[in-house]
Amino acid sequence: MTWTAPRVERTQQLGGLGAVTERQMVEGWLSRHRETLLAKCAGLEPAQLARTTVEPSTLTLLGLVRHMAEVERWWFRRSFAGEAVGDVFTGPSDGHEGFDGVHAADAERDFGLFQSEVTACDAAAAGHDLDETFTSPHGVSLSLRWVYMLMIQEYARHNGHADFLRERTDGVTGD
Repeated sequence: MTWTAPRVERTQQLGGLGAVTERQMVEGWLSRHRETLLAKCAGLEPAQLARTTVEPSTLTLLGLVRHMAEVERWWFRRSFAGEAVGDVFTGPSDGHEGFDGVHAADAERDFGLFQSEVTACDAAAAGHDLDETFTSPHGVSLSLRWVYMLMIQEYARHNGHADFLRERTDGVTGD
C-alpha cells in the first residue's frame, strides 16, 4: 500500500479562540494554521505532493511542508531559544528554505520531520513569556510574541498557496 499524507483531526476550532488568554490565542491560531497546511495535503500520494501544478512556479505542497519546518526551526529554536541546531532541509542563507530538493520518495520522512520540528518548536517556546526578547541576527530586539505573529502570517500566506496547489492537484477545495 502506498503511503499517503495523513488525515488531519482539527484540534483548534475558531470559535474556541475568541475568549481565551493572549497566549492561548496565538498558540491556537498557530496550531490551526499548521493543521490547515497538513489538511491541504491529506490523502495525497507522494507524487502528488511533489508535483508542480501552477506553472511556471516550482512550488509544491511537499515544498511548503518542508519550508515551514525550516522557518519554524529558524525562528523558534535558533533565533528565540538560541539552540545550536543545523538545518532541517536546506540552509536559510540559500533563500529557498526547504522549497528545493523535493523528492516524492522522501514525502513520508519529510512529514515526520515537520511534525518533529513542530513539537521541538513548541517545547522551545513553552514556559516563556510572550514579552521575552532576543536579538535577531540583524541586531534587532524582537519578542516571542513577534515570532508567533510572524509564524501565523507565514502560514496564512502559504496556506493560500496550498489552496491553489491542492485544487490544481485533484480539484479539492475548502478549509
